[in-house]
Amino acid sequence: MSWILKFKIIGTFVASLVSLPLMFLYKKFPNFFTSIFSPVNSSLWEHSKVIFGSILIGGITQKIIMLIKKVPVNNICFSTFISAIIAIPIYIILVSILFSLFGERNVIKILVTFIAILVAEVISYFIMKQPEFKLENYTIIFAIITYIIFMFITYFKNKI
Repeated sequence: MSWILKFKIIGTFVASLVSLPLMFLYKKFPNFFTSIFSPVNSSLWEHSKVIFGSILIGGITQKIIMLIKKVPVNNICFSTFISAIIAIPIYIILVSILFSLFGERNVIKILVTFIAILVAEVISYFIMKQPEFKLENYTIIFAIITYIIFMFITYFKNKI
């Protein structure tokens, strides 16, 4: 089994494991910091933060293991960021379809979160197999900007 595949399995497991606590973090600890990573209401947009954050945490875990094992892998940061972005519309579309068929249920949100994470990690796997992208070094900036956008929409959605 290749190192890239091992990284993706670990990333999928970590992201899935982290997503559940993130779904309920703000309810348990309502403050500004937890609102950045956790939904403050039950909107699909707010739950997109969970997917985005979970995949990023999975990617950070992969990067740490890669550094410890000294395994050179291309595009791990960039592939994680792109897959996290791609997972958001996958989640929103699937949840919308399933809600229209079965009604709004938390179990649907949880299952679709796992599906979106899995699909995102598969996409990330293929990006990591490509030659190194020049944008790899700017990925942290992209992630911070994305969280600023999430935060802006969370707190100023009624003013847009």
